[in-house]
Amino acid sequence: MPIPTNSIPINSTPTVPAPKTLVETRGLKKYFKVSAGFLHAVDDVDVKIQEGRTLGVVGESGCGKSTLGRTILRLIEPTGGAVFFEGANILEYDKKKMSVERCKMQIIFQDPYSSLNPRMSVQELIAEPLIVNKACAKKAEVYEEVSRLMDIVGLAERLAGAYPHELDGGRRQRIGVARALALKPKFIVCDEPVSALDVSIQAQILNLLMDLQAEMGLTYMFITHDLSVVKHISNEIAVMYLGKCVERAPSKELFARPAHPYTQALLSAIPVPDIAMRKKKAEILKGEVASPVNPRPGCRFAVRCPMTRAECTLSDAPLREISPGHFTDCVLVK
Repeated sequence: MPIPTNSIPINSTPTVPAPKTLVETRGLKKYFKVSAGFLHAVDDVDVKIQEGRTLGVVGESGCGKSTLGRTILRLIEPTGGAVFFEGANILEYDKKKMSVERCKMQIIFQDPYSSLNPRMSVQELIAEPLIVNKACAKKAEVYEEVSRLMDIVGLAERLAGAYPHELDGGRRQRIGVARALALKPKFIVCDEPVSALDVSIQAQILNLLMDLQAEMGLTYMFITHDLSVVKHISNEIAVMYLGKCVERAPSKELFARPAHPYTQALLSAIPVPDIAMRKKKAEILKGEVASPVNPRPGCRFAVRCPMTRAECTLSDAPLREISPGHFTDCVLVK
C-alpha cells in the first residue's frame, strides 16, 4: 500500500528555522580628523546581531565601543563600510527615510542624569519621543501610553511630576529605558547603562532589560567594560581594542576558551570570590598603548602582548574562524 504523501516519518525531526540577522556591519569605519592625521575610532568592524539576542561589546575605555554603537545608529556618520538593518543598508537612506527607520533603533545612554533634560518632569520626558514622532493621535493617548511605560519599567505613578534631580540613579535610568521603549523599537544600543549605578541597582536594571527582551523580543547591543556584567546578559561577545574587533565568540565559549592574548588578560582581571583562586595572579599588561592616530600596520596589541612575534607587525590580520562561531584576528592562534 503506498504511503500518503502528507505522512510524516516516525523518526523525523522538525526543522528549526535559523535565527534571523537583524543588524549587521560590514567593514564599518569611523575616523576623526585630528591635527596629527586621522584617529581610527572604529576600523573595519564586522558584527552580526540576531533577532531577539544580545551582542556584548567589551574593551578598555577609548577602544571605540560607544562610537561603534552610535555609528550603527547613524548618530555619528561613518567614514566607510555598510550597516544593514532588516536586510537593507541604512547608510543609503536619506534624512527623511532615516528618521522613520530610527524609530525602530533606539539607545540607552550611559549617564542617567546628563541624558535627561533637568527642566522636564518624568511624565514629560517619557512623552517627548511620542509627541515628536506623532505616535499618538490625541494628547490623552500620549499620557495613557506614558502611564503604561512607567508601569513596564517599574516607575511608581506618584513620580510622574518629579524631576530628574529628585530621583536616584536607578529611577533615572528607568526613565531612559522607558524613553527607549516609547516608539516600540526592535533594536536598542545599551551604552554602558549600569556603569554609573550602585551594584544593587545594576542588578535591578540588568534584570529589567532581560525581562523586557523576553517579553518583547528586543535585540540589544550591550556596551560595557565590565566582563562580569556582559557574561550575565550576552549571547555573544565582541572584544574591541583600539578600534578593531580582535575576538568574537558565543559568551560561554569566550569565557571557557579565550583565544586572543588581550581577551585572556581581560578575563584574568575579573575578581573571583573563591579562596582557592587567591594564588592566581591577574595578568598585568605592560607597555604603552599604541596611538589610534594613523596606526601602523599589524596587530595594535603587539606592543603590549607578551607573545609578540615578527609576523604580528607585518600587516593587519582579518578575523578568521578558529572553531564554530569563534573568530579572532591573532595570527599566533592556530
